[in-house]
Amino acid sequence: MTLQEAYNFFERLKIEATKKSEIRVYEKFLHILSELKKRDFSKDEFQSIEAKLESFNLESNHENGKKYFKNALSKFEKYLKDTFSLTSKVYYTNMGIGIGSSFGILFGIVMLSSLERSLGIALGLSFGMLIGLINGRFIDGKARSEGRVL
Repeated sequence: MTLQEAYNFFERLKIEATKKSEIRVYEKFLHILSELKKRDFSKDEFQSIEAKLESFNLESNHENGKKYFKNALSKFEKYLKDTFSLTSKVYYTNMGIGIGSSFGILFGIVMLSSLERSLGIALGLSFGMLIGLINGRFIDGKARSEGRVL
């Protein structure tokens, strides 16, 4: 399945869809496919991407379409991240907030235990999220300047 065929397929599904959650999944696929069309890939890289799209068997009839396409979207994003280092706009920000929250709670329990327990956890969580947000934004900006953002 070529990029254009996949784009047309998801465009048709988007028009036929009635639920907003389905439409969001199709729009994410459309956004990724349109960004991939704009990039300069070698012939082998395009064939690799098209083979990956073909492996999802998108055009076959699926019982739970939304769930199947959401799963295919996450696998496709992971493939693009692993193979070409391409990420979404806020990929590293989301990762930073998650990791910062985890370490912030740990920091709040261990280091701020002299304060009231809930206050220490709340402060640790807040500072951890803030530090994760700042680091994630920095790495997202770096990825954007290197042209690795879809």
